[in-house]
Amino acid sequence: MARYTGPVCRMCRTEQKKLMLKGERCKSDKCPISKKRAAPGKDPRGRPSKRSDYAIQLREKQKLKRVYGMLEKQFRLFFERAQRMPGITGENLFLLLERRLDNIVYRLRFASSRNAARQIVLHGHVLVNGKCVNIPSYLVKAEDSIEIKESSRNFALIKEALKEYGKSGVMPWLQLDPDALKGKLLAFPRRSDITDLSDIKEQMIVEYYSK
Repeated sequence: MARYTGPVCRMCRTEQKKLMLKGERCKSDKCPISKKRAAPGKDPRGRPSKRSDYAIQLREKQKLKRVYGMLEKQFRLFFERAQRMPGITGENLFLLLERRLDNIVYRLRFASSRNAARQIVLHGHVLVNGKCVNIPSYLVKAEDSIEIKESSRNFALIKEALKEYGKSGVMPWLQLDPDALKGKLLAFPRRSDITDLSDIKEQMIVEYYSK
């Protein structure tokens, strides 16, 4: 499968938003957004100040897709699944993305970024209800338990990431036992609960795919 192998900070510069793609670096002074670096391009100042509706919709879609570390084909499949669900498509899309196993691992503070969480899942370090699951896009259900495999609990990467739990805890729809490295999805989150992505306008994404 094709994947992006370039500098991930370039994505943040393009979207002019911290996408939290590099963990602790994104919170440091080294982050290009903190330095107010311009968007990549030959002459960003020479670009037109007003963007078309299509350009705005595209940027919203790209932001959300990049936050969750997905390629276009997979993101489109998630959107189409959200369309088939009862309720509001944009909110359904957020619900599905938040239920991804790699995202849950990241939200439980087992990894400092979603990319690191994806690697932890792919390498078989995560158990769901006691069974090893190595599919990052696996959709976690309410009341499912997620834990780090016993043989993997001393990994420095996981221990270092878990320090964030002491600073900011976990999202209200999750529960974590930091000593046992075991968490649970208590309930599906609502759109209003996902406060760190409150600036993304999901209706723009719906309009983009409706063209």
